[in-house]
Amino acid sequence: MSNTGLIIEERSRDIGDFLVGRLIPFRKKRMVGPFIFIDHMGPTTIKEGNYMDVDQHPHIGLSTLTFMLEGELMHRDSIGTEQRISPGSVNWMVAGKGVTHTERTPLDLRGTKEFTAHGYQIWVALPKHLEDIDPEFHHIDASSIPNWNDGTAKFKLIAGSGFGKTSPLPVHSELFMIGIKAEDSYTLNVQGELEGEIGICIVTGAIEACNETINEGNMLVSKVEDSCTLILKPGTHVLLFGGQPFPEERHIYWNFVSSSKDKIENAKKLWENKAFPKVSNDHTYVPLPGT
Repeated sequence: MSNTGLIIEERSRDIGDFLVGRLIPFRKKRMVGPFIFIDHMGPTTIKEGNYMDVDQHPHIGLSTLTFMLEGELMHRDSIGTEQRISPGSVNWMVAGKGVTHTERTPLDLRGTKEFTAHGYQIWVALPKHLEDIDPEFHHIDASSIPNWNDGTAKFKLIAGSGFGKTSPLPVHSELFMIGIKAEDSYTLNVQGELEGEIGICIVTGAIEACNETINEGNMLVSKVEDSCTLILKPGTHVLLFGGQPFPEERHIYWNFVSSSKDKIENAKKLWENKAFPKVSNDHTYVPLPGT
């Protein structure tokens, strides 16, 4: 992406029986536009004794975007939402001043045949003046997400605006998240199509950028105006994400994001004192790290 860009290698870690790859935050790049956190979930085989069960945990100051490529999850939260997510659809939870949620393998898929779970859990920081809004939840079916082709390349506008189109997802800042699958070799030009900083996550396959080949499991970061020509090799799947960065720094501790360290400290105390709103009929509790 020119010599000002970064190539970030996915770092794997285990959460229970799941292997998760952390892409950002990275020590040299804390955010890409308003995107502050990206976890790559799987691909992993879901079977008896290996279900996804993320217990009750809190968030402030951000929106979570869950996007599944394979498999399904059930989302439940403290504002009363119970929403199943299937491949190609989007769950968008706006934490604002504070929300609690869980994500689990749906009950009807437990004890049945094995299946693959593969997706992305993404956090988008809220603008400073919206950090304390009331929590919201939105689900967008796959059929409502803009799709188009350019030759044999297939585009999907998951969130925000780009390439002259806008996703129905109700975002709070200037951003984009776009999936591209290239059946054949495809030259991608983002000049004039996207604005702000850009991250390119290589889900499968490989791309050529600035005379260098970057394989799956890596992410490129640059500014749109600095980007060189990108060539997606046949069979490559990438996610583009980013947008305009905020003028203020964002602080992150565990599941809390804010422009204010004091707000994060307050959220820590509330969670320790079990004073956050609760998910109905769920008595699980993930403690603060180190407690």
